[in-house]
Amino acid sequence: MLDENIQNLAEELYQTEELKEEAPQESQAEELKFEIESFLRLAVKQGVSDIHLRINSVPVVRKDGSIMKTKYALITEQIMENVLSAIVPSKLQHKIKTSYDFDFSIEIPNVARFRVNFLKDYGRAALVMRVVPIEIPSIEELYLPPTLRDFLSYNNGLVLVTGPTGSGKSTTLATLLDYMNSTACNHVLTLEDPIEFVHKNKKCVFTQRQLGTDSDSFPNALKYALRQDPDIILIGEMRDRETIMSALKAAETGHLVFSTLHTTDAVQTINRIINSFEPHEREAIRNQLASILRGTIAQKLLKRKDNKGRVPAAEVLVVTPAAKDYIIRNEIDNIYNLVEEGNYTGMMSMNVSILKLVKANLITPEVAVESSNNPNEIKQMLQGAFHGTKGNV
Repeated sequence: MLDENIQNLAEELYQTEELKEEAPQESQAEELKFEIESFLRLAVKQGVSDIHLRINSVPVVRKDGSIMKTKYALITEQIMENVLSAIVPSKLQHKIKTSYDFDFSIEIPNVARFRVNFLKDYGRAALVMRVVPIEIPSIEELYLPPTLRDFLSYNNGLVLVTGPTGSGKSTTLATLLDYMNSTACNHVLTLEDPIEFVHKNKKCVFTQRQLGTDSDSFPNALKYALRQDPDIILIGEMRDRETIMSALKAAETGHLVFSTLHTTDAVQTINRIINSFEPHEREAIRNQLASILRGTIAQKLLKRKDNKGRVPAAEVLVVTPAAKDYIIRNEIDNIYNLVEEGNYTGMMSMNVSILKLVKANLITPEVAVESSNNPNEIKQMLQGAFHGTKGNV
């Protein structure tokens, strides 16, 4: 439990410009005494996504993708010790002295949850904190493709959400499961490191298990999950070969499995899974993956036109019979063509998703071009959209 004595909040958390080399002025540092809970409350209020605390540095935050120094004083060893004492769970306090890295989560009721990573920086303790909203946004609020709901209709198989760190993968998965929670009666089992979004039982029953607290590893948790009567299993991340094997087995034995990977598109995702195995194993894995993969959602976050945060653009692959055939025949690059041409099947390329956001006035054309993996194509699409040849997008 965090300290409930909240200090008066400063009106400004961060400087308006991006990260500067100069330290805050002494007058500012004296005015902004650091207290962890008031700082976190203000960070959430200001729309911050990530917080960096390091000894001999001012607190640093990320907002709308940009890193900014705050006006607080330098974090001293004593301040860091106070922060660690306040937020690290009692069961993990021993790790401060014995571990180089570990993860945990905390919550300020009615404000936000925080996914926290403890690390060492030049031998000194440091923290990186990700803000996790209490309220789970809807598919409409995130402007996600409505066809994503179709993935929830499967009785078994594997659905993957991919993208770089900080691209909103966990939020998208939480949104999909929250929609299911309101529309279907299932037992949903989540395996996370740490738990991020907390789901309250509506029509579904949720069991949420955290590594280090409720289980020692993803593979072990998955082994026993098969005996715990789940309909849907969420794996926070498919980090290694053993976890991937366990996830494939769960998907193959009558469960709908959702998970994440750090890849940028559908083809990379499929290749990443297959290449996690030894060459002599890959043909069997391709066949297995072709039979159980239901689809992938690759996303990135783009700066909103109104400067009120970021909005996801999403490439959607639906594994059709043609896509299955390409996986089995090891012609995976051909799946790009299916995504480009597959609007009628619910598929959507990243550029089509980006174009939709421009036409909805959510992002600027400049952001669209900067964020596209194929800027020449998006430029042509934008010209067509705004010069009289709009077509159905």
